[in-house]
Amino acid sequence: MTDNDGSFTHWKHREEIAESMIPMIGKLHRERDVTVLLHSRSLVNKSVVSILKTHRFARQIAGAELSVTETLPFLQALTTLDLGPSQIDLGMLAATYKEDDRGLSVAEFTAEAVAGATGGNRIERREPRDVVLYGFGRIGRLVARLLIEKAGSGNGLRLRAIVVRGGGGGVGEDLVKRASLLRRDSVHGQFQGTITVDEANGTITANGNVIKVIHADDPSSVDYTAYGIKDALLIDNTGKWRDREGLSQHLRPGIDKVVLTAPGKGDVPNIVHGVNHDTIKPDERILSCASCTTNAIVPPLKAMDDEFGVERGHVETVHSFTNDQNLLDNYHKSERRGRSAPLNMVLTETGAASAVAKALPDLKARITGSSIRVPVPDVSIAILNLQLGRETSREEVLDHLREVSLTSPLKRQIDFTTAPDAVSSDFVGSRHASIVDAGATKVEGDNAILYLWYDNEFGYSCQVVRVVQYVSGVEYPTYPAPAV
Repeated sequence: MTDNDGSFTHWKHREEIAESMIPMIGKLHRERDVTVLLHSRSLVNKSVVSILKTHRFARQIAGAELSVTETLPFLQALTTLDLGPSQIDLGMLAATYKEDDRGLSVAEFTAEAVAGATGGNRIERREPRDVVLYGFGRIGRLVARLLIEKAGSGNGLRLRAIVVRGGGGGVGEDLVKRASLLRRDSVHGQFQGTITVDEANGTITANGNVIKVIHADDPSSVDYTAYGIKDALLIDNTGKWRDREGLSQHLRPGIDKVVLTAPGKGDVPNIVHGVNHDTIKPDERILSCASCTTNAIVPPLKAMDDEFGVERGHVETVHSFTNDQNLLDNYHKSERRGRSAPLNMVLTETGAASAVAKALPDLKARITGSSIRVPVPDVSIAILNLQLGRETSREEVLDHLREVSLTSPLKRQIDFTTAPDAVSSDFVGSRHASIVDAGATKVEGDNAILYLWYDNEFGYSCQVVRVVQYVSGVEYPTYPAPAV
């Protein structure tokens, strides 16, 4: 047999194993509300090739490829356990098992590692929590995709309605156009599933989820209980109201809490999941998920401050253009944003630096910031220039951030890449708040410069959904537990 034949045979064998994993992953998700992860990446509803690629990606963060032959036994062990709702990371199970020297079998080790999700320790499945989207633009549609994707078990969050302004071409025509925008996206590709429109009842059905489309020009005109919606969490994607007074208009019959997908003003809490979500008070009814850039820089800032201390810093964001800019030169209330977005680099302001204080009140360092909008439709990069509290080396910084991305409570927020040829489009669809570019990192003495990629649309939408899951009580624990 030639080397080529051997490689191909090995590939087909791994394909066969990955194919056998799919029904086990799906059954755990549907019947027990268990999400199977691999280094924080969900394997639910993934294809054979996607599962293999996710295993191979482990090279970039863990230093060696993780084989499906290594993870399959752990997955098989999970199917024999009386599991409750949880998230279980096969990559972490495999890594911690290698370090364990007690001679336990895979089944024994797995049962011990996920004991918090079994037997008397298991949490009960909760009733679905109603969610309403107010606005259906870039973030609204991506949040909708995520909510529909995560509804596979029938528990957790349930998207019941979206609220949009009245359609100029008639309600039926407006409904068809909204559905089409959900079905196809020029940046993020096709919706994974089926979408049908019922014009008579004013609904869009996506993967079996019936979503009522409500036309309204202001919050005060909607009675959500008329649509059977109760105790719902409303996500405002419009950014039209950003203070407590304005957002309080959403607290109508049927709505319990309001989450804003933009930086909040005044006393509205700005929440970055992974950093300060546990500070949300149970009786807080209005909160903000801050901005995409704030979510990108705050987790790495915390990681660096925890290990090295941060004396001061500056963030420069090179940001993709947004709907707030003009396609061609035209009037705009902001001087520079009126110039053509696809033809220019546009200097603009960012509130991300000042928002750091809200999310990281213990950080005493002064952080400044500025931004340049550039002619790409998605994915941005934040250049974080930090003066640290002590001298260090490039190797120490990268080792620390790699470990944070793998095993810490911030592993869902911080990703890590060593790809020497990485460019912005490589990170379209990233579910992390930011990705550390190891090759671009610069460290000299007490100065460190981090280059942080982030999908300012999808990665941010994932952070929003995490906050929504947390405040709704459906953010299930992860096993093995991340190192603190």
